[in-house]
Amino acid sequence: MTSEFDSKTLLSRAAHLIDLAKAAGADQADAVVVRSRSRSVSVRLGKVEGTEASESDDFSLRVFVGNRVASVSANPGFDMKTLAERAVAMAKVSPEDPYACLADEIHLARSYPDLELFDPTEVPTDDLRQAALEMEQAALDVDGVRNSSGAGASAGMGGLVLVTSHGFSGSYMATRFGRSVSVIAGEGTKMERDYDFDSRLYFADLDDPKTIGRRAGDRVVKRLNPRQVPTGKNLTVVFDPRIARGFVGHIAGAINGGAVARKTSFLKDKMGQQVLKSGLSITDDPLKVRGSSSRPFDGEGVKGERMAMIEDGVLKHWFLSTSTGRELGLPTNGRGVRGGTSVGAASTNLALEPGDTAPEDLIRSIGTGFYVTELIGQGVNMVTGEYSRGATGFWIEDGELAYPVSEVTIASNLKDMFMRLTPANDIDRKFGVASPTIAIEGMTLAGR
Repeated sequence: MTSEFDSKTLLSRAAHLIDLAKAAGADQADAVVVRSRSRSVSVRLGKVEGTEASESDDFSLRVFVGNRVASVSANPGFDMKTLAERAVAMAKVSPEDPYACLADEIHLARSYPDLELFDPTEVPTDDLRQAALEMEQAALDVDGVRNSSGAGASAGMGGLVLVTSHGFSGSYMATRFGRSVSVIAGEGTKMERDYDFDSRLYFADLDDPKTIGRRAGDRVVKRLNPRQVPTGKNLTVVFDPRIARGFVGHIAGAINGGAVARKTSFLKDKMGQQVLKSGLSITDDPLKVRGSSSRPFDGEGVKGERMAMIEDGVLKHWFLSTSTGRELGLPTNGRGVRGGTSVGAASTNLALEPGDTAPEDLIRSIGTGFYVTELIGQGVNMVTGEYSRGATGFWIEDGELAYPVSEVTIASNLKDMFMRLTPANDIDRKFGVASPTIAIEGMTLAGR
């Protein structure tokens, strides 16, 4: 792989597209190219099931005529003049949007650091195949594992080229390497399935295939012969870090400026108020070196900074792009993200900062509770905060994981869950959303 990969050519084409849009009557415009390259190999039971490769350069042009805006997209080979004229014609007949605009020039990134997002390592397809086979076999070698749902390995890269009519021009590329495996233990109606995976920007940082396979095998065997438990209230539920990352994602969704502007967040009126316990913080850092979701500038050319979104339990910021910020009367904080032909807001490297207690000690202090390893269903209402999910995991008895549990539902309200959350100290920051093990008091568990 090469990080340049003719980005200069793409920047030149984007700049020409801007010139054509202005010649056609646009007051302002920005042009984006989203680049993607990927290869993957999937195997099952020792045989290759699929080998895939894909490449794309997706162009989009956004034009402004007064307060009217329109966006169009195209694949390589399009006629640029026709595309620009079409976009401007669409904008002229579009309804006015008082919030849509380019980022203010004062916020644009004029320089940005090397975040080490690109690994030039070339991984042959045969090596991807071998890694997938090794993972699967290591999982199948675990005593009790009966079958495989498949394993896969991938290598790819993606990036952004952005040019605006008010002087921004930039590009970046990031690589991504991945390995995953899913296996089955037990037989008949007593079968259980589990998985493990790793994903990194740098190939050398990936976990060893055999290690990933053994972890998947160990996880699924521990789930065999689950029991049901009785319904109970005011129970402490512990989320495994893999599940806790999704829970932190709910926090991110609740403090997204777009949801706040639409009044679809249950935290929409909580700015400056306590939303987590004192001492807890949620941070977001787009400039983390080798960060999974790092970027030198956002989808509007704005350089973001590390921010404490929630500090000492108090909500301090929304995730904002320029348009969502305008709607809320606030400046962008560099969290703009391109979504098709539109710009929204999103987190980057998001983290629930860890506590001081080891997860084993946290579980020991609970005495009796439920440790969640998998959630089922989509029972989360971001407007009201109501939370109800099917779950599997392990019963906690006398401060230890005692036996596997399945077919239960856990429920509460996210407002209450946020205020009753206690993090352990075992955070792993390699993913775009990072969280340690977390314990949440006062939940309801519906069992037999």
